[in-house]
Amino acid sequence: MQAAITIDSAQTLTIQKSSSAHPSMPSDASFLTSEGGAKPGGAKDGNPSCLAFLYKGIPYPNTVCSAETFQALENFESRKDDAVLVSYPKCGANWLILIVSDLIATTLKIKQENTELPFMECGDPEKFQRMKQFPSPRIVATHLHYNYLPKSIFKNKAKILVLFRNPKDTAASFFHFHNNAPTIPNYNSWEEFFLEFMNGEVAWGSYFDQAVAWNKHIDDENVLILTYEQLEEDLVLGVKQIANFFGFPATTEQIQAIADRTTFQVVRDKSQETHGMAGPLLFRKGIVGDWKNIFGKAQNEQMDAKFKECLAGTKLGTKLKTIFLSALLFNKLQPSF
Repeated sequence: MQAAITIDSAQTLTIQKSSSAHPSMPSDASFLTSEGGAKPGGAKDGNPSCLAFLYKGIPYPNTVCSAETFQALENFESRKDDAVLVSYPKCGANWLILIVSDLIATTLKIKQENTELPFMECGDPEKFQRMKQFPSPRIVATHLHYNYLPKSIFKNKAKILVLFRNPKDTAASFFHFHNNAPTIPNYNSWEEFFLEFMNGEVAWGSYFDQAVAWNKHIDDENVLILTYEQLEEDLVLGVKQIANFFGFPATTEQIQAIADRTTFQVVRDKSQETHGMAGPLLFRKGIVGDWKNIFGKAQNEQMDAKFKECLAGTKLGTKLKTIFLSALLFNKLQPSF
């Protein structure tokens, strides 16, 4: 087993517990499937906590992240016109990337053709040098907490689009992702995963910590927070909001066409074409309310209590709750929260 590597705020490397030296990271999503070959810690027979390293106290999977990449990320140079896309895992990031890519290609005639893993913290440390060659505007995606984003993003005042999803569907989707991706460690049970999710011990840390942090910046001029449920319920409006936020000169006809091309159903049906064998893993169901198929009564109550503790009375909490209830009713499901 490799020793997990902890990088503290002073960038001191400490050895905890893990496996052997980390090889070059894959440049695309092939690490998720056997087509990319198993990476260290990727076997299905390991405890998830043993297959991760810590960066500032937060665990990340060593199948796709490395200490070297996090160190290089500290010096990442953002551009003012970067389209920075932030989300907690399984909140719809890959869907959002396709929407923004289509907007850029349609309105600016710039096609995003790089094969880099889209998330800043994933891949090899040399990727940031290669990214310097990409034409503007670049799509820069991440699952990182607000506090750990590269400082250049704020210094250069890049616009940040944040996508959240109700925590119940997020947790359910994250669990299925772990147990369906061959090279990512699985959990013995939903109960085991739920406990770690609620304690913020899963990869990329606590959903609620990220939500609390972003709520403090919900009114920042360069920040737009949308929800998965908003896009699911009215994608045309969502595409319009995204275009206006980034300043993409999209016409009404273009917005409608992009929305038609990027509904979750269409994206899921074409996922193998766009993402190879990883496609069905990244775009599984996408429906609002799927959590009801896995949550027990006590877990539902525990999540409701956590939501209330962290987000009750906040702008983000109200947004998540209102949009979630609207989407549930839209899909003819009984509301919660």
